[in-house]
Amino acid sequence: MHYITKFQEIYHRDPADIAFCPYRVCPMGAHSDHQFGKITGLAIDKGIHIAYGPKKNGVVEMTSLQFPKRAQWHIRQVDEKPVGDWADYLRGATWALSRKYPLSVGICGIISGSLPIGGLSSSAAVIIAFLHALCKLNGLRLSAREMIDTALAAEKEYVGISIGKLDQSCEILSKKDHLLYLDTKDDSYELIPANPIMKPYEIAIFFSGIERSLAGSKFNMRVDELKSAAYALMAFSGMEYGKFEDARLRSVPREIFEQYKDHLPENWCKRATHFYTEFERVENGAEAWRRGDLETYGRLCFESGYSSIYNYETGSDELKALYDIMLHTDGIYGGRFSGAGFKGCCMALIDPAFRESIEQTVTREYLKVFPQLEGKYSVHFCRSADGVTL
Repeated sequence: MHYITKFQEIYHRDPADIAFCPYRVCPMGAHSDHQFGKITGLAIDKGIHIAYGPKKNGVVEMTSLQFPKRAQWHIRQVDEKPVGDWADYLRGATWALSRKYPLSVGICGIISGSLPIGGLSSSAAVIIAFLHALCKLNGLRLSAREMIDTALAAEKEYVGISIGKLDQSCEILSKKDHLLYLDTKDDSYELIPANPIMKPYEIAIFFSGIERSLAGSKFNMRVDELKSAAYALMAFSGMEYGKFEDARLRSVPREIFEQYKDHLPENWCKRATHFYTEFERVENGAEAWRRGDLETYGRLCFESGYSSIYNYETGSDELKALYDIMLHTDGIYGGRFSGAGFKGCCMALIDPAFRESIEQTVTREYLKVFPQLEGKYSVHFCRSADGVTL
């Protein structure tokens, strides 16, 4: 609880409360939520903690144990554009919340993450934990849908990352020992319980040792490629279409894609292939989970990882190496890189009976390829968890 101790050191009092938001993993559905695809996801029992207290003068003063420099602004005077530091996500959260509700009470807080940064949607988790604290101090009660939409606006409209609702939905709607099955087109979802006949499982996180990346622009480029494919397919087929920014592959039937895919530039075709095959994998994966068939669900997760690497073409060399090692390691049902794939970690669903041998095998083989990452690479074992309590 070093974040509590740090709060006491700086402010000479106990925090008023602790806000927590879990991280998430998405075994299937990656890179499709911004096209209104379907996803499956799980919150995990690790996440972001914020020890916080009120500031009656309306100042926001936040410190992260993961980043240097304390960040400050006034609750009613947020910079119009991102500053370019770690606190932009929190500025965005303040901006998004204040558009809908008048805020008067500021906040001071210490932020701590329980796992290394990258691939588990720590950005959405810190936004949600911060929003939860800010709402409590200002006497606001947001519904789950409001919280998801506000957190999404902070990251998409303020920070400028072309994300969908996957991260926020997993971190808020998830339930322990259930698979979140979400349709991002209409926000309908189901929490599918683990079937009593399902084999035991845990979630392994293999952190590559690479935290920082300059590939944010590539993430947005992939989204544009998918939208371009959708727009072109609508035009080729004679479908009605409106503004480019409203184009989504979910609006284009797969039969249209199959008929006109040869007209698309190769990269657009590959991105669209990922979307349509991922949509099918998610539907089949949800049914496998419902049956308690963890082997099939895991195999589909591996196939999702393959498509993300070779059709969507993301995944750093480090994450590709981890994927290949996981593919050939006993006791792993399935796995893939987690998040955008330019940094961070791979996740896997594993048989707990193999935990020690999995850790030894993956660590040994990975460090053979990247010996310079010894001391930075790490392995963590988690369980599924409830989403944030609002």
